[in-house]
Amino acid sequence: MKLTRLVGECTKGDCPTIYATDRGTLVVQGRRVEGHRLRVPGHETLVEIPADLIRKAVRDNLV
Repeated sequence: MKLTRLVGECTKGDCPTIYATDRGTLVVQGRRVEGHRLRVPGHETLVEIPADLIRKAVRDNLV
C-alpha cells in the first residue's frame, strides 16, 4: 500500500498525521485511545487526533 502524507502536526513522523492511500482510503496516525468502554475488534484500534487536523485537511481541499 502506498501512503501519501496529506496533513500533519509535524514532519518527523511521530505525531498526528492523515495519509491518503493508493486504494482511495485514508489512514490516520495518532495516539492510541485506551480506557474506553467500546468493543473494538482485535484487527482495529481507536486513535485520537486533534480536530484541527481534520479542519486543516478540509480547508486545504486535501480530502
